[in-house]
Amino acid sequence: MFERVLIANRGEIACRVIRTCRRLGIHTIAVYSEADKDAQHVRLADEAWPIGGPLPADSYLRIDAILDAAKKSGAQAIHPGYGFLSENTAFSRACKDAGIVFIGPDPESIDAMGSKAAAKQLMAKHAVPLVPGYSGDQQDNAFLAEQAHQVGYPLIIKPSAGGGGKGMQIVRSDAEFPEALATAQRVAQAAFGDASMLLERYVEHPRHIEFQIFGDRHGNIIHLGERECSAQRRYQKVLEETPSPFLTPEKRADMGAAAVAAARAVNYVGAGTVEFIVGPAGDFHFMEMNTRLQVEHPVTELTHGVDLVEWQLRIADGEPLPLVQDDVVSRGHAIEVRLYAEDPDQNFLPGSGKLQTLRLPSPSQHVRLDGGVIEGDTVTIFYDPMIAKLIVWDEDRPKALQRMREALAASEIIGPKSNIGFLERLVRHSAVVEGRIDTGYLDRHLEEFLVGDVVPGDTVLFAAATAALLHDEASIRGAASDPHSPWARADAWRIGHAGKRIVALTAREQRYDIEAHGHAGDYQLRRGETACEVRGARLLDDCLSARFDDESQRVPLRVDAAHVLLHDGDGQRYSFSRAAAFAWEATDAAGGNQIIAPMPGRIVLVKARAGDTVEQGQELLVMEAMKMELALKAPRAGTIESINATQGEFVEADAVLVRFAE
Repeated sequence: MFERVLIANRGEIACRVIRTCRRLGIHTIAVYSEADKDAQHVRLADEAWPIGGPLPADSYLRIDAILDAAKKSGAQAIHPGYGFLSENTAFSRACKDAGIVFIGPDPESIDAMGSKAAAKQLMAKHAVPLVPGYSGDQQDNAFLAEQAHQVGYPLIIKPSAGGGGKGMQIVRSDAEFPEALATAQRVAQAAFGDASMLLERYVEHPRHIEFQIFGDRHGNIIHLGERECSAQRRYQKVLEETPSPFLTPEKRADMGAAAVAAARAVNYVGAGTVEFIVGPAGDFHFMEMNTRLQVEHPVTELTHGVDLVEWQLRIADGEPLPLVQDDVVSRGHAIEVRLYAEDPDQNFLPGSGKLQTLRLPSPSQHVRLDGGVIEGDTVTIFYDPMIAKLIVWDEDRPKALQRMREALAASEIIGPKSNIGFLERLVRHSAVVEGRIDTGYLDRHLEEFLVGDVVPGDTVLFAAATAALLHDEASIRGAASDPHSPWARADAWRIGHAGKRIVALTAREQRYDIEAHGHAGDYQLRRGETACEVRGARLLDDCLSARFDDESQRVPLRVDAAHVLLHDGDGQRYSFSRAAAFAWEATDAAGGNQIIAPMPGRIVLVKARAGDTVEQGQELLVMEAMKMELALKAPRAGTIESINATQGEFVEADAVLVRFAE
């Protein structure tokens, strides 16, 4: 086994590889950019080497810098993780030329599958089912338009060199094709340096089901079952699970055999994933092969009782696969979701900033956490804003879904906005619970999953106020020299009348004031004209138990001096900040006379000029930030006074990009 391994990646996957290496007694070497000098993967590794500036092109995509660090540190092998250089043929070949083992497939295999077009042509030769389409070399726009017409609509345009859904466009008519093609080409050129496209007939209401395959240098190739990844938003996976609730045993066997055939076609070695698009009737078609470990690999590990990173290391060291196909056994059901710093209610705008609070459920036999940050770390603007992967396992799917609901309810992020509330709605939605979600469902019905401006009812507010009162009383008792003294009671007592306190809570820029009388779990609460009598309130194990107007309730919540987080009976999450009772001023929302940059990024398209008259919602600029394109639209109808950005320019957060005439 290798003694020294360099991990050519960052964040969650680097930390995950380090854990397995440490268990196996392997010395780990990290690399880091200027933005990551204090990152967790740097702290966890046995040693770490700087490789350049914060932008990926200046660090994690620099083959020369990574190989230089590997040579200087004495690394025998390099694990590429996923993303960055993990599927880069030049990197795999450079490692080989330098006498360093690349923990992944051979350059020839990566090359064969790196182009979607070439991969489809190869799969056709090996009788792997394909979707009708065009994957040739001729890329003239007029020719592609003609091919699209012949393939028929609806169809999907895909960057040939792409991955992760970037640049994909669904087209439903000849009239839509030119603009969709231009968008796909622009994104592909920026993301992959290659604007070539392939066309496919679009399967309506498809499932996305992938198979984990593994090969060794002794000619053995097996699969370890499937993962269903049909819950997607804009081709980005949101929830992954295994086994698929859709597949029959017979269909699973047929798809597994096709996946192994695809791997044999390129003499595959190491971990890989063969992805299929599956129609409502069960017809399946090869989509692509990812020549690396997948983000969602933990669900396979939990159901099969294996460590796929350990397999990668052992196979790269020349060992044979530890199992033959007949010995592969799956047990139970596993589900994974990804916690992101993003705002679902603002079109999933990526976020950044310090994680002031990061609370996640405790790991157990049912809950696994794969993360790359801890409380106090900063989510940087330069990379993917994933905070952690939350993975659960149980004996069957209904129990696993309940485990996920409980795990999400125990999670809290304060600092950048997060997608936790969105995920909570997702795992309770009937389309997921009933196992009938397809890859386009989220985009078609997104409003069903967004939290939006949910207004807390009086019941929720009284529960939150009760928790705040109990917390404050306990804090004062704990700080008092004599906890039994009447002066240690935070009940606002006054001579001649009952004491009154104001519990002030804020959520989504709205303030809620609750009047409170009483102490020690017995209170009279009032908000406006609504009153509530609370009796026997107690906080224990992140739950509030109390009688509200003689109705006994148990409310899951967490409370501290600054926040209250609770869930109502329907699982709806409410997060309140605590405010000073008498020190609050309303703030006016920003006016509609300008467009500001929501975060640092590059302007990729300017679609208007000074003097133009525009309509509300009209797209004026397109900005690229944190690996995604953001459309910046007019906040109101009017005339543009000035545009302060040019195509290709990098702008800072809060920069004024467009001004409107008064």
